[in-house]
Amino acid sequence: MTQHGGDTSRLRRINLVTTLRTVRDRGPTSLTELARRVGLSRPTVESLVEELLAAGWLRELPPEAGQMGRPARLVAFHAAGSHVLGVDIGSYSVRAQVADLSGAAAASRTRPVAADCGRAERLAATRAVMREALEETGLGAGGIAAVCVGTTGVVTAEGVVRMCVGLPDWVGVDLAGELGGGFDCPVLVENDCNLAALAESWTGLAQDVSDLVFVLSGVRTGAGMLIGGRIHRGRRGTAGEIGALPLVGWHRAPSHLAGCQGLPPGTRPEEIAGHVFGRAREGDPAARWAVEQYAHDLAEGIAALVLTVDPDLVVLGGGVSRSGDVLLEPLRRHLDPLCLEPPRLEVSALAERAVTLGAVRHALDQVDALLYDFDTPLPRPAS
Repeated sequence: MTQHGGDTSRLRRINLVTTLRTVRDRGPTSLTELARRVGLSRPTVESLVEELLAAGWLRELPPEAGQMGRPARLVAFHAAGSHVLGVDIGSYSVRAQVADLSGAAAASRTRPVAADCGRAERLAATRAVMREALEETGLGAGGIAAVCVGTTGVVTAEGVVRMCVGLPDWVGVDLAGELGGGFDCPVLVENDCNLAALAESWTGLAQDVSDLVFVLSGVRTGAGMLIGGRIHRGRRGTAGEIGALPLVGWHRAPSHLAGCQGLPPGTRPEEIAGHVFGRAREGDPAARWAVEQYAHDLAEGIAALVLTVDPDLVVLGGGVSRSGDVLLEPLRRHLDPLCLEPPRLEVSALAERAVTLGAVRHALDQVDALLYDFDTPLPRPAS
């Protein structure tokens, strides 16, 4: 059988990926151990390692002290050789985080924005926090291997906001185009609820589950879903948008908190939930009734998702997650009778970090997809 050059090239790419993934999964590894684990000869593995070292995906470690004979060569994944950037564009703040390829944060920046600010002002704030985060790490745009931006609303695969009720003047904004200038890497845009669900699976309460519903609740309520551990967007990116259906009550849920008697004059919208839940915690009757009605409406939409997806876990996040001690009991009481089987329900501990962390994870997944693609040449780390 004749072996063609393309076959040989692809076989080497497969061996490079196998070698790299083995080192990345195991941590620092000797070449002898690596050869045993990937099932290749020591000379072949040494050649592969040299290529990965030269490309910047591996780094060589100093030999271990105190060993007899010739010290073993140790190599490790070079996580700090490249970075990703995750961004969360919210109603009241914009956040950015730079992380290395292990997911370790290298820099984070947050900038407040007014809920009613227009497109130009919100985009300017977003560019500013992205720039500040990069400056903190000493990286330029060229040091980023992938960018992911999270936003409320329905977004297209090309990064354009197709529908949005939470931010003024936001429909039609091309976030990939507006924020991708200067980056020579993929710029992804994803719904914030989907990213929060991904973060919960990566580093939160859902690390041991496959099917997840994440309810992001605060000034507005939305949901993201993971099915089989992957974001479920649906054909047009509208999966999980239960709030668009008036019958389930998510559209009116925040009004119970905003209409609670005794709110101090001038209370800002982002402060209402914290104020009402705080009073409910102290036993205030009006606040407890507002929370009860809020939980009732929230349960309707969650039940619709539970009956559709039958998830392993439902996680409640967003602004109200700080008041889980007050909300969880009435929410369970209203939710359980609406479901065929009561779902496992938990409150996220990620708070305001959820969307940014999910954006980092989504960007890392994009880097991995390129790095582990058998049919493309080995890429170089961003630097």
